Amino acid sequence: MKKAFKLDEIDCANCARELQEGLAKLEGVTSVSVNFMTQKLTLEAADAEFDDVLQRVVDYTEEAEPDCEILV
Repeated sequence: MKKAFKLDEIDCANCARELQEGLAKLEGVTSVSVNFMTQKLTLEAADAEFDDVLQRVVDYTEEAEPDCEILV
């Protein structure tokens, strides 16, 4: 399953790149893209575990970029 989410308060392109690299390493993430210009996160994971993977992505984002929020 592939879904896109709006990001709130991603501050710079470097932050977006670092966030994307960290998220790509999370268990269950098939692919991930963080676009600073559009303030969008695109996540792909297996259908059966998508909700669990999304929660890992949200938790990681809160820790790595405290000012950034994924609008689910």
